[in-house]
Amino acid sequence: MQTQIVHKQYISTQVSTADRLQLVVMLYDGAITFLKQAKEKMAAQDAAGKGLFIGKALDIIGELNASLNFQDGKEVAANLFHLYNFMTAHLTRANLNWDTVALDDVVTMLSRLRDAWEEVCQKSKKGELKEALEDQTLVPRKSLGSLVV
Repeated sequence: MQTQIVHKQYISTQVSTADRLQLVVMLYDGAITFLKQAKEKMAAQDAAGKGLFIGKALDIIGELNASLNFQDGKEVAANLFHLYNFMTAHLTRANLNWDTVALDDVVTMLSRLRDAWEEVCQKSKKGELKEALEDQTLVPRKSLGSLVV
């Protein structure tokens, strides 16, 4: 019991002290973790657990989608919007059909996005983000592979 309280306090401190880029990475981490837990529940034939964890991942994806800034983000925001909507539909079908392959597909997409955001976060911490944007040396697509929608 005490360990859970300490863990919750740690997470709360981590979230309250994180900048916006770190929060995005943390959201991706959460969604990935929930989908891995959903896959475990599928293997155990636990319908309630599967639905719970897929629902939590869908909530995070919904928040990521709702936080998109289309005015400043332009093409990137539009691509993420379509990608998040695809993930939502894919996870809904996965939930209905007990499809672990679909869960793995979304985990792969989220992992690639997470790695791209982590790269942006690291460049921001080093003060390289503004320079990279001006020089166009920050190319998120490099980390995303073929995820353009």
